[in-house]
Formats: sequence, C-alpha cells, structure tokens
Amino acid sequence: MRSDRRTFIAAAVGMASTVMARGWADAAPDAAASAELPAGLRQLCTDVERDLAGEPAVAGLFRSAFTYTWKNAMHRLPGGYEFVDTGDIPAMWLRDSTAQLRPYLLAAKDPVVADAVRATLRNQVRYVLTDPYANAFKAIPDSKNSGTDYPVPGPLVWERKYEVDSLASVLQLGYALWRATGRVDHVDSDFRAACEAIVHLWTVEQGHPWFSPYVFRRTGMYSSDTLPNGGRGSAIGPTGMTWSAFRPSDDPCKYGYLVPGNAMASVSLAGLAELAAAAGLPGLSARAAAQSAVIAAGVRSFGVVESGSAGSVYAYEVDGLGHHLLMDDANSPSLLALPYLGWCSPTDPMYTRTRSFVLSTANPYFFRGKEAAGVGSPHTPPGNIWPLSLAMQGLTTARTDDQLTMARLIAHTTANTNAVHESFDPNDPSHFTRTEFGWGDALFSELVLAVTGRHTAPLFPSMPKI
Repeated sequence: MRSDRRTFIAAAVGMASTVMARGWADAAPDAAASAELPAGLRQLCTDVERDLAGEPAVAGLFRSAFTYTWKNAMHRLPGGYEFVDTGDIPAMWLRDSTAQLRPYLLAAKDPVVADAVRATLRNQVRYVLTDPYANAFKAIPDSKNSGTDYPVPGPLVWERKYEVDSLASVLQLGYALWRATGRVDHVDSDFRAACEAIVHLWTVEQGHPWFSPYVFRRTGMYSSDTLPNGGRGSAIGPTGMTWSAFRPSDDPCKYGYLVPGNAMASVSLAGLAELAAAAGLPGLSARAAAQSAVIAAGVRSFGVVESGSAGSVYAYEVDGLGHHLLMDDANSPSLLALPYLGWCSPTDPMYTRTRSFVLSTANPYFFRGKEAAGVGSPHTPPGNIWPLSLAMQGLTTARTDDQLTMARLIAHTTANTNAVHESFDPNDPSHFTRTEFGWGDALFSELVLAVTGRHTAPLFPSMPKI
C-alpha cells in the first residue's frame, strides 16, 4: 500500500491511535454507536441486499461499506457529541463526516439514527465555533501539533486548511436532518451562531485580499502546501464568488475561486434560507438567500470558460483576473458532482459539455488502465483512479444500468479487501492508497442505494429554479 500525505500528518502530529482510543474509552459510558446496527439501518441493509440478489459481489461490498462508519468510525464523546473519524486517520473532517452519514439519513426515522446524526452535527457546530477556518479536528483537545504549520493550530484543531466545502457540508447536514426527520430542534443558539459565522466568513472571503485574516504556511516535507504571497494565496479579482485556500483533496488551490466549491456553497446557502425560514429566523433566511444569489451569479459569470471544440464549460478554478484551470479532481465538490451537489440537472447542457470534458483525456487527471478508467487527483500517485469518481459518475447519470456498471466496477477493483479505497492503480488494483476510507465506503453505498431506487438527493438542498 502507498501512503498519502494525510497519513504523514497523522504521524507528524503524534496523535497515535492509542491516544485517541484512550479519549474514546473515557467517553465509553456515554457511547451510543456500537457494532450493533440500529433497527432502521439493519432493515435498510437487508432490503438493499434482497434487491441485489443477482449481484453477490456488489451486495457483499455494500454490506461492508454501508456498515463501516457506524461500526468503526463513530464515537460518542462527553457532552453528547459524536466524533466521526475518516477511517485510518484519527481525525474528523467536516466534509468527510457529512459524506459518511449521508446514506444513514434514509433511515433517520429510526430515533437512534436521527440522534446520532444530530450529535454529529452538534460536534461539527462546536468545531466551526472553535475555528471556522479549520478543516479537520481532534476528538479531544491537546497541545500536540506537527510544528510545521503557521499559524499554529489550536488544541482542538487537527489541520487548519481553509476549504469552502467544509463549511458548506455543515449547512448541508443541518438541512438534511430537517428534511429526513421534520425536526428543527437542532436549530438552536449554537447552530444559529455557526450559520452566522459561516455567512460572515464567506462574505469576508468574497473580498479575500482586502479583508481576510487567513494565511497558511507549512515547513518541512510538505512545504508545497504553503500558499503563495506569504501564505495569502495567489492574486484574485472580485467576482462575487467566495475564496478558498484548499481543494476538497486538501491540496492548495492554484487560483482562489474553486468553481464547484462555490456551486456547493451557493446551494448550501439556498438550503439554509429554507431551513431558517422553517425555524422562524427570517433575517438569517434573507441573508443566506441573498448571498446564495451573489455567489451563483459569480459562478455563472466568471466560472464558465471556452474550451476549444468542447465549447463553453465550467472551469475548475478561476482568479477573476482572466486565468482559469481546466481540470477536475475526484474529490467532491467537483465538476463531475455538480448535479449531486444540487447545482443543476444531469441533463443541463453546460453540465453535459463539462462532464464530457471531465471524462476524457482533455482532463489531465482522467486516467485509463487495463481494469478501469476514471478521474484521479494530484493528491495521490500519478495514474491512480479514485473510486469516489467512479461512484460519482454513476450518481450523476439518470441511467440505472450505468449506475450498476459503476457499482460492479468498484466491487471489482477492491483487490479482494472488501473495502473501498482512496485510490488504486487501474492496471493493478492491488496497489492502492488507504486501507480504510469512510468517505469512499459511504459514496459507494449511496450509489448502490440509488441502483435499488433509494435516493439521498431529495434530502439535500438544490438551487431554486430560475
């Protein structure tokens, strides 16, 4: 197995699994998650396996992938917070934790499931209020850090890479909990404060060069993560979009406006406007709706570029000064994921042109081998494909047979580990990165749920029709 950069960070920070286990053991009296699935998840898993009777490989991987996060990654902390680690890294990413719980929302009528989602959201909110610029957090605060990052992360922060999708993921989980259960009791004073902080931060980052306090510098082996201009990032012009330092792969942005990230932010704000209105918060609702519209206009005005024979497509990144980056990355938010994010329909002409570009060799991170073809990432070895991209390819088509094809392909490329990896060599899937990757398991589970007619999309926000 090849190690990745986040594994290095885990070692550098010194938060070994034994330390984390001690923190979780301290919380054991309050533990809600266990190896025993709640009734709602057991029934959902059984129903899906029944519908996959003719697909033993897909069904077998589904059971393992679907149950992975609940059985292995969820840990109840003192105070009723749910900590969701990523798999083989003992830290909680805001983005990953929302993604890991998405399949479970289909069983949120089960109060045990709903309460676990609520406890996860409470923990996300706690983290946002601790440091809204951080992307990943610890279960318990301590003074240990890598010694390579400036500013030095706080005691609860695992990593302080600012990614616009981290905050969007918190808004999306709050919206989905409402849609899945009808409850709004999670819209408490802390949740409202976190939402206000997110709206404010995104407003500040719409004028990043002039108003933002954020810098990121890193020394040592991964000093390439340091942002240019003394950690401030490359030059940008105003577009209405909100700036992001890093991509969802945790790699630095080349240009400051991550187009799919801004699409996700706009959709998430539209969802917040709905949720806030339902919770009797008209002021927050109006501010969220207004900011959603401004960011969406920026995406449509500055995020679309000409790509030669392909015509106009969405760029991956732009700077508002005339520069753009034509590529896509397997991590979501991505251009491939735009319908999944609620930004557009899979049949939207701009999206279909963009999709054709993404799934072609014109995309520098589209790779093909003897066993598979799909989108990779600069985050992993050159040529490697991410199962995330294969699952997303299936989730963004309306054709059930294409979805099943992608599910079969992922099941075929696990190297008989019964786990969905971060990435693999398409010529030899036994060469892969990350033995345990909860996000990959969850997205594969979403794909299989869709194959059997069970969709998470109605529980998440989408852009209002214009």
